[in-house]
Amino acid sequence: MPDPIDGVFAALADPTRRAILARLATADATAGELAADFPISPQAVSKHLNVLEAAGLIVRTREAQRRRCRIVPAQVRTVAVWAEQYSRLWEERYDALDSYLGELQAQEEP
Repeated sequence: MPDPIDGVFAALADPTRRAILARLATADATAGELAADFPISPQAVSKHLNVLEAAGLIVRTREAQRRRCRIVPAQVRTVAVWAEQYSRLWEERYDALDSYLGELQAQEEP
C-alpha cells in the first residue's frame, strides 16, 4: 500500500501546482480566479486542482454556484514533519563534522 505522502510529493513536483498552493496560502479562490493568475488554460488549472485535491493538499467547497478552493494546512504540515526528520539528521552530521574539523585543526597548531 503506497504511503499517502507519495501522492503529496507527486503533486508538489510540478511548479504550477506549487504556485497554486502558494496563491491559496494567501486566500481561498475559485478555479476561475486561479486561472486568471496563470498563463495556462482554465482546463489545465482544473487538472492541477484535481491533482492537489487527490493528494489532500486542497479542498473545494461549494458557495452558491461557486466552488472555492482552500489549502489544507494539516496535509502541508506532513511534508514539513517529514523534512524535519532529515533536517535534524543533517544538523547532527554537520555538528559532528565541525567537531572533527576542530580536532584536526587543534592537532595541526604548534
